Amino acid sequence: MSLEEKFKLLAEEVKKNMANPDIDVEVCFPGNVDEGCEPKSYPYLRVKYVIEGHDVYEKEIDIDPAHLDRDIKDLVNFVTFQIQQFMEEIDSVEYGGE
Repeated sequence: MSLEEKFKLLAEEVKKNMANPDIDVEVCFPGNVDEGCEPKSYPYLRVKYVIEGHDVYEKEIDIDPAHLDRDIKDLVNFVTFQIQQFMEEIDSVEYGGE
């Protein structure tokens, strides 16, 4: 499986795990010229979290080259955890820790 295929699968699995219409995940990796991706020397996921349909928060989750050989399930768990933390931080700010 190529790196590109692995990251597309990663994004699909993360989207399934999150099952949240307010979350959008874009895969960005070296050589990828998709809209919104900045050229970098390492792969990353750009996560967009939309609150109440208008406030948009973004976070980039870098995938350390040391993690590239990890099983896709491990990567999905790692990224899902990062996204959940990001959402909790935003919710805390938006809703005052309700």
